[in-house]
Amino acid sequence: MTTATLDLALIGNSSIGALVDGVGRIVWGCFPRFDGDPIFCALLRQDDDLGIFAVDLVDFERAEQHYLENTAILVTRLYDRHGGAVEITDFAPRFGQYGRMFRPMMLVRQVKRLGGSPRLTLRLRPACGHGSGRPEVTCGSHHVRYVMPALTLRLTTDASITAIRQETPFFLEDTITLLIGPDETVPEGAEEVGRRFLDETTQHWREWVRSLAIPYEWQAAVIRAAITLKLNAYDDTGAIIAAMTTSVPEAADSGRNWDYRYCWLRDGYFVVNALNRLGATHSMERYLAYIVNIAANAAGQPLQPVYGIDGRTDIEERVEPALPGYRGMGPVRVGNQAYRQVQHDVYGSAILAATHIFFDQRLTRRGDEALFLRLEPLGELAARNFDQPDAGLWELRGSARVHTFSAVMCWAACDRLARIAHHLDLAGRAAYWRTHATRIHETTVRHAWSDARKAFASTFGGDAMDASLLLLAELDFLDTADPRFATTVDAVAADLKRGDYVFRYIEKDDFGEPENAFLICTFWYVNALAAIGRRDEARTLFEKLLASRNRHGLLAEHIDTRSGELWGNFVQTYSMVGLINSAIRLSMRWDQAF
Repeated sequence: MTTATLDLALIGNSSIGALVDGVGRIVWGCFPRFDGDPIFCALLRQDDDLGIFAVDLVDFERAEQHYLENTAILVTRLYDRHGGAVEITDFAPRFGQYGRMFRPMMLVRQVKRLGGSPRLTLRLRPACGHGSGRPEVTCGSHHVRYVMPALTLRLTTDASITAIRQETPFFLEDTITLLIGPDETVPEGAEEVGRRFLDETTQHWREWVRSLAIPYEWQAAVIRAAITLKLNAYDDTGAIIAAMTTSVPEAADSGRNWDYRYCWLRDGYFVVNALNRLGATHSMERYLAYIVNIAANAAGQPLQPVYGIDGRTDIEERVEPALPGYRGMGPVRVGNQAYRQVQHDVYGSAILAATHIFFDQRLTRRGDEALFLRLEPLGELAARNFDQPDAGLWELRGSARVHTFSAVMCWAACDRLARIAHHLDLAGRAAYWRTHATRIHETTVRHAWSDARKAFASTFGGDAMDASLLLLAELDFLDTADPRFATTVDAVAADLKRGDYVFRYIEKDDFGEPENAFLICTFWYVNALAAIGRRDEARTLFEKLLASRNRHGLLAEHIDTRSGELWGNFVQTYSMVGLINSAIRLSMRWDQAF
């Protein structure tokens, strides 16, 4: 047994994803899609008896690991004490075929002898029922079937079926291939399929990366973040999940354990901006379609903060007792009760994201008057609710106040509707929404400004800070030259900055005082520093944030400001998007580099 860490690598194909630890063990992976049953769930267990796919090298001594450059393909090399070595190549197939994207519910593992006489044990131990049971197992001449209540997986391989079923050690002579996926016959030999899928998937990712618009500086970091963002996108519907995992706590024994395998509307604005700046227009268009469909299906009713990746509204939260949790720190939750919360910022999030459809001429589907009319009911909700109490963007479960960020996002909803109407030559509607935007702006400035702090506060009539205030200029609520923005940035730093990191807030909430910093907030601070002219300071802090990534260039949700250890769900889309946006903002231009 090893202590769980977030020094993990992510593989996937935008249908499924999996996390691989430093010695090549698959410790997390949900099937048949991101929010499915965690067939591989060792990350949330205190042992590796179940929910794991391991390649154990007898007399193991050390390991090396890296991604193939500009791909989502992971290579792990294991060395024993006698000069034996093996190489594991892990990926999920993704490439164009027959005019569409081939992205099956499949993981491919190739294990190759590099030298010596390595001896292996293969341990494929899928779980079912969220860690509560083991599948029934049947075998064929070249496959093993794992039969579960709602799913059957098939391992097709050229390795010894007996060695796999009995977990007996064997000498690796050359290369073995393991394909775990749907319960379907593989028409070719496992080695041939694995080799072809690897070649095609490598080519796909490198072509995709070649199409990206990236900054001159920090290219490798941005590319890895972009690939990660793509892996967190569910191609079938366009949804982008917050993270691959559930219930990795925000801090040790904090009880702040949530399921992030869903799509938060508030992330939409930041994700769409990142995709736009990268030039990843196909992913952006799919995500925009998902958001617009959510808005249309609401039919004028209030939006939820979070939805399922299939757009479903009911993601009722429950505790799964069979899984003890990350390092035994339960509970493990499935579903997220935040879907029931009132969060007024969602109207601005949806409209800010949808605004791209009206102004970006690269997109296949362009915004028109019909779409504008579908968005107007969201604006009405924003205009009606901007000064009403809600749970806020930090989803406080035990209190409701009038949050400045929610009011600002309601202003943004009305402001963007005015801009869209003007773009569509709808003068009357433009005037209507501009009147609402002006009223909300004036009211928010009057009630959110704190004379005592000489800054905007997190709630109307309050004096406390929260990190969302760093976005006031980003959202165009304030001009970057407005001295009130600079003093607000200073007030946020004075209250919330601990070392190099910014907390989202420091007030006690339902679970006590926050212990770790929320990484996206520090990226927001970097951007705010750059906006008020403190660019050198912003660049220095950005470099420190880059040094906080794990060895694969990935980030979780939170970080311990003292030890630098990553905490919270992983890989966190918000954090990777923050990296992309800050790098593009801070990098020197290409024409300045030569």
